[in-house]
Amino acid sequence: MATKAFQKIYTKISNITKATCMLHATGIGNDELATIDGRLAQVVRIIGDEVTLQVYGGTEGIPTNAEVIFTGKAPTLKVGDQLAGRFFNAYGEPIDGGPMPEGKEVEIGGPSVNPVRRDQPSELISTGIAGIDLNNTLVTGQKIPFFADPDQPFNEVMAMVALRAQSDKIILGGMGLTNDDYLYFKNTFSNAGALDRIISFINTTQEPSVERLLIPDMALTAAEYFAVEKHEKVLVLLTDMTNYADALAIVSNRMDQIPSKDSMPGSIYSDLAKIYEKAVQFPDGGSITIIAVTTLSGGDITHAVPDNTGYITEGQLYLRKDANVGKVIVDPFRSLSRLKQLVIGKKTRQDHPQVMNAAVRLYSDAANAQTKMENGFDLTDYDNRALRFAEDYSSQLLAIDVNLDTTEMLDKTWGLFSKYFTPAEVNIKQALIDEYWPENTRVKQGK
Repeated sequence: MATKAFQKIYTKISNITKATCMLHATGIGNDELATIDGRLAQVVRIIGDEVTLQVYGGTEGIPTNAEVIFTGKAPTLKVGDQLAGRFFNAYGEPIDGGPMPEGKEVEIGGPSVNPVRRDQPSELISTGIAGIDLNNTLVTGQKIPFFADPDQPFNEVMAMVALRAQSDKIILGGMGLTNDDYLYFKNTFSNAGALDRIISFINTTQEPSVERLLIPDMALTAAEYFAVEKHEKVLVLLTDMTNYADALAIVSNRMDQIPSKDSMPGSIYSDLAKIYEKAVQFPDGGSITIIAVTTLSGGDITHAVPDNTGYITEGQLYLRKDANVGKVIVDPFRSLSRLKQLVIGKKTRQDHPQVMNAAVRLYSDAANAQTKMENGFDLTDYDNRALRFAEDYSSQLLAIDVNLDTTEMLDKTWGLFSKYFTPAEVNIKQALIDEYWPENTRVKQGK
């Protein structure tokens, strides 16, 4: 061993796998960075003086006498206001042609916030998407996944949320994006003139998959700076957590760890929780809200990644294509925000809870009518009206391309109620009917 400017240098590797190198070394820290034959690596396991390093670019061609230089520190990010509007790779290096930002160097992947420092989430975070804001309202400090099939436009939805969400900063963590996806995000943000409040950390399919493991920590370290130091409302968008989990599995398998369910490492629950538990509402107003895409393989919700995600997070959002209107919608039956009751009717208009419940109930009646029709049963007049309501409700409110504020969503839903139903059929409190039922339909509906 030699030392040079506080760096420890070794030249004897005892074992090499597809993704890792092992050697005997002392005074090395967990998560510490190193270079092996010029390639970046990170300490992933220490047993006595036996150190295992994960090599981000792969180990092919590394000889056993390669030079291993330990840097003495874990991965870091320079945090500061200069991050805003920029695109970075998994190491926090600019990929947009701009200069390296100045700021305070912070180790990524620190512990989540002490529960004592957390506040009860109570602030509405609007996305402009009615399927979310009307039926599954989100709260600052919440953690929630988007479950979607791989062929659904979830990255477009994430870009829409980034542009429409009412928050101070949006931080995008892209894992395993195609170049087209990366350019789509970049062009969409630039064309909308919204770059000043968006920060992006991107790993593409052309880069080593293990680099994806750094992306969530990079994004959340930036988020913590703006939430803690600047007391800002920060929304973190992560896409796609299935790619993150696959990268975990690759490293785990190459380290000869015994896989658990669906070839995932046994640590998958804690690996995901470490990320999601960074969501927090601080007493002084700063907050971190996490929306993360989890793609489903063949719609399998029981797979280890969505299954564990469901235990950790506070609900889920489902995308599905509505065959009747030909649009992708946020499914009102399978989606759930467990914290919505903290804000609906309190931070939104008083009629919100009843309108939401009535609309979903009527949509359910339409689903029953659809089943009757498919099985050859005669439909009642009410069934036909419910089906027409469901089509309008899907295309004008649930579809992801609809951009309205919460008040407009409620007014539009009242309009659909009055178009297809009587007040008695809608079954909402009379006081709310008196206040919000559209005037021009009262005579027609016998009011």
